[in-house]
Amino acid sequence: MITLKKALYITGFVALAVNLNSCKFGPNFSKPEPPTNAHYLNDSLQTDSTVNVSWWEMFNDPQLDTLIKIGLDSNKDILIAAARIEEHRSIVGFKKGEALPAFGYQANGTYGNFNGFLGDQVQGNVSGGLGLNWEIDFWGKYRRATEGAKADLLSNQYAQRSVQISLISDIADSYFQILDYKWRLDISKKTVELREENVDIIKQKFDAGLVPEIDLNNAELQYAIALASVPQYTRLIAFEENNMSVLLGFNSRKITTGIELEEQTFPPIIPAGLPSALLQRRPDIGVSEAKYHAQMAKIGVAQAQRFPAISLTGLLGGASSALTGINGVAWNAGAALTGPIFQFGLNKRRVEIERARTEQAKREYEKTVIMAFQEVENSLISISTYNNELSARELQAKSALNAQTLSQFRYDKGVSSYLEVITSQGYAFEAELSQSDTRRKLFSSYISLYKALGGGWISEEEKKMAEENEKEPNELPLEEEK
Repeated sequence: MITLKKALYITGFVALAVNLNSCKFGPNFSKPEPPTNAHYLNDSLQTDSTVNVSWWEMFNDPQLDTLIKIGLDSNKDILIAAARIEEHRSIVGFKKGEALPAFGYQANGTYGNFNGFLGDQVQGNVSGGLGLNWEIDFWGKYRRATEGAKADLLSNQYAQRSVQISLISDIADSYFQILDYKWRLDISKKTVELREENVDIIKQKFDAGLVPEIDLNNAELQYAIALASVPQYTRLIAFEENNMSVLLGFNSRKITTGIELEEQTFPPIIPAGLPSALLQRRPDIGVSEAKYHAQMAKIGVAQAQRFPAISLTGLLGGASSALTGINGVAWNAGAALTGPIFQFGLNKRRVEIERARTEQAKREYEKTVIMAFQEVENSLISISTYNNELSARELQAKSALNAQTLSQFRYDKGVSSYLEVITSQGYAFEAELSQSDTRRKLFSSYISLYKALGGGWISEEEKKMAEENEKEPNELPLEEEK
């Protein structure tokens, strides 16, 4: 005679054996190997070096460091990304739980003269017990779902890192933009002072009948042009400070800056032979790869839904016809088989849909890699060309300022007309503003390169970590969570 204990042992053993030996539908994920060049086309330097991963520290501006740390702690997008990670970590646990037995309890009690039929005798019934329901993951449906949930979690971890890198880049870019506007504002104020003095001098000469009225008008015109630029750059500074405040996670406030733009030093020379493998550190590529993995797992889930579901059920409890006690132990164990027969191709189409979506995810991954190469190449080109452009702008500003001084001297001596003076003043003003703008653009090009390379150049520690993680193709290196 099979006792309750034996029945439960047998049921559990059979279920475990079936589960452990079951198959798993769907293709197994293998890490894609994107085609890469040994080096970037526009990287022409000849010596190797490694750089601190906290690349913004290379600008040697403590105030920039402070702002970035504040942003990483308080930015709302960072906090949202952290919450998404917690959500998907819970989803992984939820998917794992779906593959395990579900235990529950139930209790019933009745009292009256009706128990299906009307009678004269009043009686009570009570029952209660523990229940078991377990769908055996014979076809790998739940394991594929868990695999996909883990890939989604990994995708969100990469997404958080992507948000962090974008935030750091945006804060640095905004910081140098504020410095640029402040320098231009300073240039404008100095130009206003200079041209205001010129207006006073020309007015005195006009009142004395020494110069025509057109000279006075031209002097006032140049003064007004410089004067209008002061509120313009004041406004742009305020707008950029508001943008920075949002990045930092605060309401609008004044932003304290450190070293002025003209005194900022550029980072060290770009290390030579930047390996194209650095693109593997880009979090957006990690996101795309993880999404591809998650989508591929859905093929297995869809395929498993085409086959029967095998479930085990059980009950252990007690029942009584009297409310004062339990008459005896009640138990049962059973199995159920349910599955589709004919649904007009719905299950087949479900698999085809997931395969098509997986193909899309694969192409999105390939597109992300291509775009990543483009961003790095464009950044390298920008650094090279803006370096050359800045040298030309500095020469232009120096020459224009000297020409402005000489033309004023010639005019005061009566050698040239005032047209030469205002022309030189216009060239000098624009040359100084262009120098500031170009210097800011060069800093932005460095920032873009660091961002395009996944947050700076690789260090020896990261290189060793990457080599170790190559042994586990489904696990990608992630930053530690705070």
